[in-house]
Amino acid sequence: MHLTPQQKEIGKANYNEAVAFTRRNFLVGAAAAVPGLGAAYFGYEKLKGDRVKVGFIGTGDEGSVLLTQHPEDYMEIVAVADLRPTNLKRAKHGDGNDVRVGLINKLGAETAMKIKEYSDHRELLADPEIEAVVIAVPLVAHAPLALEALKAGKHVLTEKLMAHNITECKEMIKVAREQKKLLAVGHQRHYSVLYDNANDLVQRGLLGDIRFIRAQWHRNNSFPGRDSWRKRIPSEDRQALEKSIKEYGFEDVEHLVNWRLYNSTGGGLMAELGSHQLDACSIFLGKVKPLAVQGYGGRNFYGVKGVGSKDKQEDDREIDDQVFVTFEFPGRNYDAKDNPNDVVVVTYSSINTNRAEPYGETLFGSRGTMMVEEEQNVMLWKEESPITGPGGLDQRLYILQGSDGKPVLSASESVSKVQAVSATVSGKVSRGYTEEMEHFCHCIRTNNFESPADGGLRCPGEQGMKDAIMALTSNMAMKLKKRIVFKDEWFDPTNPAVPETDEQMKS
Repeated sequence: MHLTPQQKEIGKANYNEAVAFTRRNFLVGAAAAVPGLGAAYFGYEKLKGDRVKVGFIGTGDEGSVLLTQHPEDYMEIVAVADLRPTNLKRAKHGDGNDVRVGLINKLGAETAMKIKEYSDHRELLADPEIEAVVIAVPLVAHAPLALEALKAGKHVLTEKLMAHNITECKEMIKVAREQKKLLAVGHQRHYSVLYDNANDLVQRGLLGDIRFIRAQWHRNNSFPGRDSWRKRIPSEDRQALEKSIKEYGFEDVEHLVNWRLYNSTGGGLMAELGSHQLDACSIFLGKVKPLAVQGYGGRNFYGVKGVGSKDKQEDDREIDDQVFVTFEFPGRNYDAKDNPNDVVVVTYSSINTNRAEPYGETLFGSRGTMMVEEEQNVMLWKEESPITGPGGLDQRLYILQGSDGKPVLSASESVSKVQAVSATVSGKVSRGYTEEMEHFCHCIRTNNFESPADGGLRCPGEQGMKDAIMALTSNMAMKLKKRIVFKDEWFDPTNPAVPETDEQMKS
């Protein structure tokens, strides 16, 4: 959806108006813009007692983001571990990017240099000072490392996707319960104040009846040097690992560094990107499980001879560079027998050759449309109505209280007033990384093993497994070119049934 600058400003102003009306007693703008206000917003007490002593396993791209945004008032970093010497250096010194500033810039040289460094995660897990670990390694290693950590008596926060297959997800949940340790999964939208405010409007019925959600994450990696998933291997890393790499479960250093490109080590676009957005769509729909999925995926750029530069013909990547999937989710009154047509369609696409549209999700409702853009902005517009007046992308609105007590979108008197309306959120909005780590530490200190509804982890293993099921089953649907029906037993951690061995996966 291509919007003019004024339409975007109208949409932002409409959203801010709606949130201000419906959440008068909440921290709205400030909490969304400033990382580390999770306790104030989500309603739990600030940490009492000593900070949680944490080790980070994996200090690459995502690990360095988490290190940069870790909550200093809740978490004391004791040690970091990484197989790659260059990653350990980046953990301390950063890479010149404000997303990964490095521990010296964040904590000061004196504090940062006291943090222990390990080239082998097993040494970190043997450190008795460490209470919990954050795991940010290649997908194929999530489960093995998490299981080692749980059995070593550590609480675990693992990056998404939870695991390389659902059998591993269920084993992780089982062992966490046996060891009486917390297991959290890093789908940070569960801790995004922006998404929480947006979802509140959806749950209040402001958009009316939602039948379609469109999500996409488009990028352009077609230019030489722009492929963000194909990384150069520093000679220092190659020399350090060539003789020992198989010991850690990788075929070679290439599969360690460029793990996202291979089926044996990664999960493709759906695991790395789509899982975030299907997670968000599920939240907007009431955290329901999907009914079915079908789609198409292919190597339509890197696998096509004569397209782009000549080296495309020799590209050895295995994962798809374009994916298009369609999910069916149950509506609020869905019943397979008595109300089978109450279905919400969610489409997702991820491509590598064009980024004209920013990544995000658009919800199309019978009363209004909401667009979440790049985890930073939310825009809201109303549908034209004989009762509440004009609508559309150029229409400013205000909120009324309906006869049933629920908020209703209504037309504004003057479109020109948008120029005088300033957004309630300024600056870069927190994406939820700090808040998820903050709450993880809070739950450790308070020994909180409750459900999310009762104040426990907002994305525990059970939720992480659901997101993994959606992402990995969509990969199977694309590979087999068939519609796959989700089964309830897949989502039960105590049931051995998993999608990868289901009869539907037979060609």
